[in-house]
Amino acid sequence: MLLHAVDVGTAPRTVVLLHGMMGSSESWWRVIPLLVEQGWRVLALDLPGHGLSPRDPYLTIERAGSSVVETVRHHAPEHPVVAVGHSYGATVLAEAARRLRPTLAIYVDAGLAFPGRQDRAELTTRYERDRAGRLSPEALRRSRRFYSARDAEVEALAASRFDPATMASISCGPDHSRLPAAGSVVVRADPSDWVSDDDVRRFEANGVEVRRIPGAAHTIWYSHFHEFTAALPELFAPARVNHSPTDSSEPSSADSSSEPD
Repeated sequence: MLLHAVDVGTAPRTVVLLHGMMGSSESWWRVIPLLVEQGWRVLALDLPGHGLSPRDPYLTIERAGSSVVETVRHHAPEHPVVAVGHSYGATVLAEAARRLRPTLAIYVDAGLAFPGRQDRAELTTRYERDRAGRLSPEALRRSRRFYSARDAEVEALAASRFDPATMASISCGPDHSRLPAAGSVVVRADPSDWVSDDDVRRFEANGVEVRRIPGAAHTIWYSHFHEFTAALPELFAPARVNHSPTDSSEPSSADSSSEPD
């Protein structure tokens, strides 16, 4: 399955961006232009059942991972690839990385474990309810004070395009647990509701570097954009980490709270 991709830039090296649950490729709106300035081509994908990508009522992590691999190979068949996945997108990346073989895999605030054996109807109903609660930009800004006006608009639009049935299908099979390859990077909000201390020990024992951002929300680059870019010098040159996009409604990075995927 080919996924919808936002393809920006013409550089010979490519960054693949995978959003979290109920997000979209547009969730990276602040990150993409800075990466292009740093000399990267960017492929930001809509995962199945998200954004403008196809729906799949029989989706599994394996099928989602295969879709990512197929889409990246379609758009950048000979480019060296660095891949970044957030939350649910990080779990998909951990599956896709086995075949995609990125030069670097970066997992953002994800324990890379997904519970299975859920009731499809109950979970679909829960996701429908969660989706309904994210359709209003004004409501999103009230519950997530660190969102800028554009953050809220982007995430409300992503919620309107989210397919609960596709996402629920992921959790109807067996449990999923992935271990990042040695040399990978995990960027963790500290404290994190999603990456436990046991996860950190498991990752580090396998040669994964865990980088912590104190006080950050789950979507780290929304609440702590400069700290997020500074934590990834492999992508963002140190001289550019204080780059500030033009959005007069952007709040201070210190104004943060926790949020769901």
